[in-house]
Amino acid sequence: MRKLTFAMNMSLDGYIAAPGDDLGWSMPSDELFQWWSDRVDATGLALYGRGLWETMSSHWPTADKQPGATPAAIEFAGRWRDMPKVVFSSTTSTVDWNTRLVTGDAVTGITRLKADDGGPMDIGGATLAAAAMRAGLIDGYAIVTHPVLVGGGTPFFTALDNWVNLSLVETRTFPDGVVLTRYETRR
Repeated sequence: MRKLTFAMNMSLDGYIAAPGDDLGWSMPSDELFQWWSDRVDATGLALYGRGLWETMSSHWPTADKQPGATPAAIEFAGRWRDMPKVVFSSTTSTVDWNTRLVTGDAVTGITRLKADDGGPMDIGGATLAAAAMRAGLIDGYAIVTHPVLVGGGTPFFTALDNWVNLSLVETRTFPDGVVLTRYETRR
């Protein structure tokens, strides 16, 4: 059975995007960007909701061809294109860059993917991750907390019907006061 991790940047007050889907507060240091790149390289399958898919697919497929692209951005772009991906959406009609589209029930689809053989899976996107959280499908959380208060926007966590007990498995501090905390779900 595959493990599923919800990994995202988060503001100190608990948001993955500020009002207006503003992500400007989450610009990574070189060290944090390398951590994200290595994570993408180690991911067996990435699960995206429509919104995050649109953000990622509008930039990374050609980021390595942009003037002034850094070696780190070139590496990340290649890793992102090569990583197998699944997009869950009822409104998107086409996907590209090693990606499959699932238009049916997300919880059923994620449950099926978890039962498959293969490497670890990451899930991203607030709505998709919230559905997986409520269904008890997330095995771990990688929370990259930035020292900023954005005051509202898209929350990292959703309302739950039951508590989810977690065990802390890693903490790491990056430049600029960004802190990674990784937790595993205790079942």
